[in-house]
Amino acid sequence: MKFSVNIDHIATLRNARAEIQPDPVTAALLAEQAGVDGIVVHLREDRRHINDRDLKLLRELITTRLDLEMAATEEIIGIACETLPDLVTLVPEKRQELTTEGGINVIDNFSIIADAIAELHKFRIPVSLFIEPSQEHIEAAIECKTDFIEIHTGIYANCPTEESAFDELERVRQAAKFAKKHGLGVNAGHGLNYKNMKDFRELTDIDEVSIGHAIIARAVLVGLPQAIKDMLNIIKFGF
Repeated sequence: MKFSVNIDHIATLRNARAEIQPDPVTAALLAEQAGVDGIVVHLREDRRHINDRDLKLLRELITTRLDLEMAATEEIIGIACETLPDLVTLVPEKRQELTTEGGINVIDNFSIIADAIAELHKFRIPVSLFIEPSQEHIEAAIECKTDFIEIHTGIYANCPTEESAFDELERVRQAAKFAKKHGLGVNAGHGLNYKNMKDFRELTDIDEVSIGHAIIARAVLVGLPQAIKDMLNIIKFGF
C-alpha cells in the first residue's frame, strides 16, 4: 500500500497570519525525503490554503507524484490542464465546510463529472473520483470513464464503536474489491490516523492512502519527517 501526504494544513498555518512560513512547498520536499509516494493538495475556489503559486512550484519541484484535489469547475479544470498534475481527484466542495465532508454524488452530477473527465483526459491527466463506498456510485464512476476512485473513509474514521468500525471497514473492503474487479485503481482517504490505520492496512485492494490532518498534527510535536516515518512504519509493518 502506497502513502501520499496532504499538505493543505501547512498552508492553513501559513495563511492564518498572512505570512510566508511555514511554506507548503518546503514541506512537500521534506515529505518526499522522508519516503512518501506522493503529495496531495486541494486547490479550492476560495484559495483558503493552497494557492496558485504553491501549485506552480510543486509541479516544478516534486519528484514523486502530484495529486490535485479540485472541484469540477471551469476555472480549476483550466488550471489543471495547464499545470498537468500526475492525478486529478474530483471532490465536492462547499465554501462553508471546514474540510471535505463526504464523497461526490456521481449519480446526480453525472454529466458535469463526465464532461470534466473528458476534458482532463484530452491532456492525458488521469482522474480519480472521491466517492462513498457504494457500488452504485462506483458503477456510475465507471460509466464516467474515470481511472481511479478514492474511497471516502470519514465514516469509518468517526465510528463510535469497534463494532460499527468493523462493519464500515467491511463496506470499504467490498467497495474496493468491486472497483478493482472492474479495472479501477483504488485509493482511500479522510480521517485516517495513527490508530485506525493499523486495521485499515489489511485492505489489500487499496492501492494508496492519502493522509493529511493526522500527519500535520503530529508533525507540530515531533517534526514532519518523524511523523511521516511513524506512519510508514504502521503501513508497512503494523506498528
